Amino acid sequence: MSWGAGARLAVTLLSVVPLRAERVDREAARRAMVLAPAVGVIVGGGSAVALVVADGLGFSGLLGAALAVAVGAALTRALHLDGLADLADGLGSRKPAEGALEIMKKSDIGPFGVATLVLTLFVQVAALSSAPVPWASALVAGVAGRLALPWACRARVPSARPGGLGSLVAGSVSVKAAVAVTVVVVAASAGLGLEADGPVGAARAGAAVLVALAVALATLRHAVRRLGGVTGDVLGALVEVATTAALVTQAVR
Repeated sequence: MSWGAGARLAVTLLSVVPLRAERVDREAARRAMVLAPAVGVIVGGGSAVALVVADGLGFSGLLGAALAVAVGAALTRALHLDGLADLADGLGSRKPAEGALEIMKKSDIGPFGVATLVLTLFVQVAALSSAPVPWASALVAGVAGRLALPWACRARVPSARPGGLGSLVAGSVSVKAAVAVTVVVVAASAGLGLEADGPVGAARAGAAVLVALAVALATLRHAVRRLGGVTGDVLGALVEVATTAALVTQAVR
């Protein structure tokens, strides 16, 4: 199969762009997860455009950042935020894996989920509004957030339950592929940072990707230990956790 089928599936799964997936099977899903960071260009790019337009209209940095975060949520149907809330409710319940997974399957959001969503969105807006070059930070964070996916789907990471996105992609990506895409993302982010803010911007952007990945892997380890593996909600939560970490890192002056 061509990588084009994996790319179409990645866009279909991770954004609202109306592409029709050619195939939905494990091989296509594997390639989709490897290519997931590229979808971050769409989401982060949408946020970057919102920031540029807001600045052109004379909006404050805070309002522009809020609009940019809203655009990013809209471009993903807020599915990653939903996953973050579900994971927070599941882990916050302190129940064994079976009980936590049952809580995560429910359609409502509990107090842990609500608090996590509010704080995460607040931190994202605050970090983006204080970044030296907000549009570049949004783009780097969009890509860095989705770099968590190939690592979460790498070999030996199990699915927490049968069925669903988690079982389709769990353990499908080789470590070699995850490392390769990481090198590409770090290099591309550093290049963007260099163009936007010189050598300091390059170092900041590269560090943001690495910090985001480290935070995502720590969260993944905790989720796998508590739940026994990954689910679609866990994957969505990792995207938001990594995105937030990347934004906070780039707010460091």
